[in-house]
Amino acid sequence: MAEIVAAMAMTHSPGLTGWFDRASKEHQELALGATAEMRKRLEAARPDVLVMFSNDHLLNWPINNIPECTVGIGEEHVGPADWFDEWLGMEKYRVPGHPSLARWIVGEGARRGLALAYLRSMQFDDGISVPTHYLNPDGRFRLIPVTMNCNVPPIPSPARAYAVGTVFRDVLRAYPGGDRIAVVATGGLSHEPGGPRYFWVDEEFDRWFLDLLKKGDHETLLSECTLERMEAAGSGGTAELLAWILVLAMTRGPADVLAYMPAIAWRSGTGMVAWNDVAAEGR
Repeated sequence: MAEIVAAMAMTHSPGLTGWFDRASKEHQELALGATAEMRKRLEAARPDVLVMFSNDHLLNWPINNIPECTVGIGEEHVGPADWFDEWLGMEKYRVPGHPSLARWIVGEGARRGLALAYLRSMQFDDGISVPTHYLNPDGRFRLIPVTMNCNVPPIPSPARAYAVGTVFRDVLRAYPGGDRIAVVATGGLSHEPGGPRYFWVDEEFDRWFLDLLKKGDHETLLSECTLERMEAAGSGGTAELLAWILVLAMTRGPADVLAYMPAIAWRSGTGMVAWNDVAAEGR
């Protein structure tokens, strides 16, 4: 059976690659140090595949037809999408996929009551590209991208994201191969892309959210980190933390907050975390 060997989360702000040097030297050093630590932990965990959860920025689906979750089942994943490569300051990357595990996720998810869309060829913007740049630049780890609806009403509640995370956890573990799997959430923290608060970060909200992760307090987070509270911390962007909440369901105990930067220069509250323990079976 497969094993979940690592769980992490990070911001995917395009500023982390596209205009990195606009931030203060302190923030640059914190980001580089935290992502290097994440990569170090991945190498120590020796995963065969990264299952990466991000939000769909309306790149793969039209606004009137957004699935709750979409799984990339291709043999290979190529990004960034045209135009985004220049915006993100990145060369094209190629990462091998894991189609047998990806198809298992879709099929076994359906058997467990979770309907998942899938695509053989996906387009990638910052959501997958930025963490790939930092965590898997050499394509050492195979990739299964999973995009989520975090922006188009009706947006799933945090409780729904957590419940979906428990299904993913059980589906991944049930895979009959002996694969070692790392799960990575990307998105957030507070930001309002293109809105009137574009040049603003809700540092108070960000630190509150990260403190709950440090405490390992799933119950309080689910009851208090509502969609309304995320919306107040940045419309159209902060709800990307639903990906973190999905991965939270696969963990237990406190997370290590590796860095936090209220980085207005990157247009986003910026953070990186790693959990020390994955959830026990049937948690």
